[in-house]
Amino acid sequence: MLPLNRFGLIIAKTYVEKFKSKSFLITTFLFMLAIVVGTNFQTITDQFGSGSDRESDGWNIVIYDEEGRIAAAVEQQLSIVNQDITIEQSDASLADLEDQVAAGEYDALLAVSLQDNGKITADYLSESLTSRAFSTDLQLTLQTIQSNFVATELNLSADELAMLNMPVAFEQSSFSDTAKSETELNEARGLVYIMIFAIYMSVLIYSMMIATEVATEKSSRVMEILISSVSPVQQIFAKILGVGLLGLTQLAIWGTVGFASVQLSSDSMEGGLYSLFDFSSSSIETFLFGIVFFLLGYFLFATLAAFLGSLVSRIEDLQQMLMPVTLLVVTGAMLSFYGLADPEASFVTITSYIPFFSPLVMLTRVGMLNLPLWEPLLAIGLTVVTIIILGWFGAKVYRGGVLMYGNSSSFKDIKKALMISKKEK
Repeated sequence: MLPLNRFGLIIAKTYVEKFKSKSFLITTFLFMLAIVVGTNFQTITDQFGSGSDRESDGWNIVIYDEEGRIAAAVEQQLSIVNQDITIEQSDASLADLEDQVAAGEYDALLAVSLQDNGKITADYLSESLTSRAFSTDLQLTLQTIQSNFVATELNLSADELAMLNMPVAFEQSSFSDTAKSETELNEARGLVYIMIFAIYMSVLIYSMMIATEVATEKSSRVMEILISSVSPVQQIFAKILGVGLLGLTQLAIWGTVGFASVQLSSDSMEGGLYSLFDFSSSSIETFLFGIVFFLLGYFLFATLAAFLGSLVSRIEDLQQMLMPVTLLVVTGAMLSFYGLADPEASFVTITSYIPFFSPLVMLTRVGMLNLPLWEPLLAIGLTVVTIIILGWFGAKVYRGGVLMYGNSSSFKDIKKALMISKKEK
């Protein structure tokens, strides 16, 4: 019963100390602020307006049309497309109009000309090119006018012109009854993207936190006392569970803040960016597998980070020692993001069974494809076995590593740590 109490004490000590740390409090607050801003983004931007003051009041454009055949058509068409754009025609020379725009009398200058073949050429001049919405509307307007001119030259009727510009009816479907539709794929892509990002950030942050905890206790010589009273296996997993509980607490805080912010937000949460994260019909299976792979990814990389941290005598050397963890996580994230676009690629399928990549890559395949149950279960099984092996091996390295001092920041020290661990038995 006593070892179990010590195990719980290490978990509680790790949790409380990290919970009270400035880095945890600051990180938690900043992400809470980011969540509130993100869920109320439209409301916040509306308070400040969109773009410059002149842009919010409309866009005043002067047209230079030497032939005099296009300006009237542009003014008429734009009254339908975008009423915020005001068109003025002028008989002044092009040089004079450029000077007037530079002096601020107009927001922009549009110089147009009509070629013999019916093609329209246009030059757009303004102080800033950031007002893309207005220039895009101008392009679409000129494209429509050009089509009308060409149709007139070819004696096409209005119906024939409409038929010519009519988009092709293109629908995608699969002969498999289990394949996901395009709408389901888009919804799953948003959910998987969020969960991949959550796993990626959590693994990096909390793995670094565990390694720092181990290296700090080692440098303060506290570890020598701990290993004499608690087994290395209990120590390493107590720290992992302590930081894991801290991470779940942090995620719960963010989730609660996010849910409350969405409920209280005046944003519609529809259309635009929010359309990518419509989870109304997302599979509960994807979400459950996401939780499982989240936990597996954390335990896998946290165990790896803990025993690598035990090899470091100085905090300054920790970043270099944890480079393999960072590279594995980054590689897994890159593979998973590629898998969002092509989840059936052969190398995505192969890497989804490699334990260090499974938490991210297999989650992508589960979300984007209708896989048979044995595939994610096989990846989960392989990852669990890897965690057990890594935990067993890590405990041996951990026991010897925490007793190594001096300039020990090389992977060659793993062998030395194993030898010390054998002597301590």
